[in-house]
Amino acid sequence: MIDQLLKTPFTELTGVRHPVVQTGMGWVSGPRLVSGTANAGGLGILASATMTFEELEKAIVEVKSRTDQPFGVNLRADAADAPARCDLLIEHGVKVASFALAPKQDQITKLKEHGIVVMPSIGAAKHAVKVASWGADAVMIQGGEGGGHTGPVPTTLLLPTVLDAVDIPVIAAGGFFDGRGLAAALSYGAAGIGMGTRFLLTRDSAVPDAVKQLYLERDLTGTVVTAKVDGMPHRMLRTELVEELEETSAIRRLGPTMRRTLEFKRISGMSWVGLAKDGREMRKAQGRTLAQMALAANTPMMLKSGLVDGDTGAGVLASGQVVGVIDDLPTCEELIDRIVVRAVDELRRSSAYVV
Repeated sequence: MIDQLLKTPFTELTGVRHPVVQTGMGWVSGPRLVSGTANAGGLGILASATMTFEELEKAIVEVKSRTDQPFGVNLRADAADAPARCDLLIEHGVKVASFALAPKQDQITKLKEHGIVVMPSIGAAKHAVKVASWGADAVMIQGGEGGGHTGPVPTTLLLPTVLDAVDIPVIAAGGFFDGRGLAAALSYGAAGIGMGTRFLLTRDSAVPDAVKQLYLERDLTGTVVTAKVDGMPHRMLRTELVEELEETSAIRRLGPTMRRTLEFKRISGMSWVGLAKDGREMRKAQGRTLAQMALAANTPMMLKSGLVDGDTGAGVLASGQVVGVIDDLPTCEELIDRIVVRAVDELRRSSAYVV
């Protein structure tokens, strides 16, 4: 384990040793991966969207038993129980609250009043300006190269527009996997990098080994962005199931959609009223149609089938394009150490060009 070699506004804000963030991936970012990242000096983020309230509290307690380092929790700002989950973070002294969608202004204020760093994920400069005006401490941007829900703008264009728009720390995600990427992001003006797929493909990740091997076999053309899973652009591995979904009509997808909705209701413990409230908030916050909200019920269960159960015939595998250049499964400590060391070497090397 290496000592701190880089100091950025993000490391000072959060108290982590290295400006590297493990993003909150549903079904993937559990206590083992988060604590492994935290102990290695990065910021690990628990993914709570696929957890019940009770499961989230249990996961937070487990992370705290595994590490004394700062870590974060990713929250759905539009979830019906979001206020209670914010209270849970306050109760347990979680260092960072990240959000996949912009949190409400009162949520930001309450979390900050209790010393929690608020870091929403955003996909456009105007969204960064909005949350910054509400008091967000930092933002994470994800370019189109990233996995999961993503936009069309590449990181190399999204990052400078956001940096020009706000004066809070910006974490760059989408296409990062090594020290060269960290050095490049810092040179742009970012305060660190976020990585999802690269952390999924570590020995600390609980994803089944057979599934990890499927990822390692992919090249740079091995992912596709589709809206057929949940109605929104979603980058994932090209599999037979995904190709089939791309060719299947909405009518033929209706039956499986309803079955997965029922299964998600069962494992989440949510009532029909709770699901309806979540749907209304999703429609209000994201502008989704009723059809898109019905498709959205697919996402948790299809990701669980692939990433937890290892059933790639029934599930999907979210992935960034970066999967095409990853060929090993290090520990979180090995990964972060080599990224930081390489970044420092690259920054020193490039400084030789200055006259």
